[in-house]
Amino acid sequence: METENQYLGTEKIPKLMLKFSIPCVLSLLVSALYNIVDQIFVGNSELSVLGNAATGVVFPIFIIAQAFAWCFGDGCAAYLNICQGANNSQNAHKSIGTGLTLTVISSLVLMAVFFPLKSQILSTFGATADEINELGEVVKPGSLNYAIEYFNIILAFFPVFMAMNMMNAVIRADGAPGWSMISMLSGAFINIVLDAIFILVLHWGMAGAAWATVIGQTASFGVSLFYFICKTKTFKLNLKSFIPDFKEISNALKLGASSFITQMTIVIISLVCNIMLAKYGAMSDYGVNIPIALIAVESKVFTVVVNIVVGIVLGCQPIIGYNIGAKNTERVKNTYLYILLCTVVVGVAFTILFEAAPRAVVSIFGKPDPEQGIDPDLYWDFATKLFRIFLMFVTFTCTIKMSSIFFQAVGKPVFAIVSSLVRDLVIFVPLICTMPIFMGIEGILWSAVIADSVAILVTIALTLIYWRGIKKQQ
Repeated sequence: METENQYLGTEKIPKLMLKFSIPCVLSLLVSALYNIVDQIFVGNSELSVLGNAATGVVFPIFIIAQAFAWCFGDGCAAYLNICQGANNSQNAHKSIGTGLTLTVISSLVLMAVFFPLKSQILSTFGATADEINELGEVVKPGSLNYAIEYFNIILAFFPVFMAMNMMNAVIRADGAPGWSMISMLSGAFINIVLDAIFILVLHWGMAGAAWATVIGQTASFGVSLFYFICKTKTFKLNLKSFIPDFKEISNALKLGASSFITQMTIVIISLVCNIMLAKYGAMSDYGVNIPIALIAVESKVFTVVVNIVVGIVLGCQPIIGYNIGAKNTERVKNTYLYILLCTVVVGVAFTILFEAAPRAVVSIFGKPDPEQGIDPDLYWDFATKLFRIFLMFVTFTCTIKMSSIFFQAVGKPVFAIVSSLVRDLVIFVPLICTMPIFMGIEGILWSAVIADSVAILVTIALTLIYWRGIKKQQ
């Protein structure tokens, strides 16, 4: 078992990247599709913009769940690869089993917290209640009831969703990215088919979107579980593996901390951004629902872009981790350069798309319905501004995310955390709280441009410090 992945230290890097990164990219894109497909079907049904707003306010809850799952999964995966490179993976099963146990426990805790507080939480993330007149009639519908209907079903399947995400990270690290891809593709295919049936044919609305999602997630979980039981290469689980071993899991948690922090910063950004969009949207011609619905669309599209980049670098994590463990730093450096090139190409390609055709991108998620009190002209005007300004420097954002994961893979969790926090919490959050005072709602959009510009300089500095340190060691 210990020599299973020796080819990671000898095979040509581009060939390894094709083997590992493409399945990883596809599996992460499919993961993003779980939410995107729901939003596309919902937006093109009678639910329209309010349905999109509802799925958008639930999205940060997904991110919280992923934060815990990816912390345990990415941490155990990085630890497994480093152990493989050092020919010392006999105890890796303890960290993986403990990680899976803690993932399930975390999911149950989240369920216990979110169920009784769902209305307050969803309202905080931007869900709006129906406006009712003195006669008890709905004057202007809101998104809160839609969001609760969707959220109730999604939350009940958190243990399945989180365990599936945790296991997929370990499966990729075990040298089987194809299995991870099969796991995600099977669930996504089921989700798409059931969305069409439940939403467009049976007209189950938000409940239909939710049931399609959780059934797809359950299918993905089943494939991942089968791999863990029957197909693992470099580790074997037994009943003792699932008894928490905090000494072993501590090594993995150090490496997975940046994944947790990165995901939680997304939640904080979503919360603050939605609050500010609701506040300053109400003061503008756009109102509250247009900005909230469109930022939900933007976050799903942006997730696709970031998942491509994250898939590339996560796919290379076994290569990086193995060669770090084997002290082959020149090979690590070459792998980094290939990852950086791919990241820049992806970022530039999507920047051109967002600047040239923002309306075409947004129209995939449906069109505004005037009967819901949405002005089409205002809707498309804000959509164009959002994509052209907010995502202007998406190449920088991708490079920052890629660098954070790279630092995690090479065992530099502090560098990984700093590169993530500087952009999101240190710069972006304070800006979106202050710039709208002077620029109105557009100040929120320009805040992202400034944050990306400053954070990329910090990331470059951290990268230079890391490689100079490696050179001194050599």
